[in-house]
Amino acid sequence: MLATTAEPRRPQSTISLRSPAEEAQHKENSTTIQSSAAVPSATLYRLASAAGVGSALILLVNAAKRSSLIATTDLTQLLAPVAEILALGLVVGLFLAFGRRAGLFGTIAFVINFVALASLVGVEVVINLVFSKLPLTTIIDLRAGPLGLALVASSVLFLLGTLAFVISLVVARGVPRIPLAIYFIGAVPVALRALVPEWALDLGLVTLAAAIAWLAGWLWMRAPTTSR
Repeated sequence: MLATTAEPRRPQSTISLRSPAEEAQHKENSTTIQSSAAVPSATLYRLASAAGVGSALILLVNAAKRSSLIATTDLTQLLAPVAEILALGLVVGLFLAFGRRAGLFGTIAFVINFVALASLVGVEVVINLVFSKLPLTTIIDLRAGPLGLALVASSVLFLLGTLAFVISLVVARGVPRIPLAIYFIGAVPVALRALVPEWALDLGLVTLAAAIAWLAGWLWMRAPTTSR
């Protein structure tokens, strides 16, 4: 019986057989793929910026309405809660771009702030779309019950969430600190609206709008480089 010997396999060469032109084309294709992957991030950040600008504009409308500079209509009442909804978009963009660099603290601060802003949507709905249609005595009775407690809890959560989120962005670095400080200063009278005079609340809304517009414009300009 004849013994058969298997022909040894040739080891695969690890040396690239591409020509210099093919190597250059391969690198160019890789760069193109990476660039195209960064486009959705830049678009996301600019959408967040646009949401922030919209939030700032609506806050100015709210301040003007409260100061009787413009008339209170069904449209202005309906727009009031949209400011917080759009602000959520800016908060998400800032967190994805910078806040997550703060690690676990940044994530916790983002979650608290997100929940606080979401709860403020309900507060604005109650104040602008419910209380505005009720007599003062009914409003006082409602505030004396569980609804009043919920409104206070939302305000406190908003104050704490804003402070934590601002600190997380400072820790993460990259976001300018001046608009962050202005953002927190403007949030204080908004959170304490039941305890501050009307003019302080209006000033807080304007201050908050200015800070949000500043951060939104800054994020818009930084979107291409941040996505890289």
